[in-house]
Amino acid sequence: MSSLPCPAYRVLRLLAGKWKPAILFHLRVQTLRFGDLRRSLPEVSQKVLTAQLKELESDGVIIRTLYPDVPPRVEYSLSPLGIALLPLLQQMHDFALSHGSLLAQSEAGAAREEPHLGEPG
Repeated sequence: MSSLPCPAYRVLRLLAGKWKPAILFHLRVQTLRFGDLRRSLPEVSQKVLTAQLKELESDGVIIRTLYPDVPPRVEYSLSPLGIALLPLLQQMHDFALSHGSLLAQSEAGAAREEPHLGEPG
């Protein structure tokens, strides 16, 4: 039995990470190699992308396939759990588009409440 207060937290934990939804978005269409993902997400550092991929793999959301080629070739694809998450990600995407102004207000309010570095918190 989980100690989380709501079953939805189990799903949110899978998606928690700045780049995880974007990674899943790109993998929804096809299997990709690391370099393909890097080119698709130029804003993310190699270190962060690697960490996010490892978390998604360990959570069972994606499958990492290593081929014994020289040089080694690694491909990433969605697992059955990752595929099952796609409708939820689409709903989140649609929600963000249809409630963009409300989300912007919420984000602005949260930014005002965050203590600034160097100031007593």
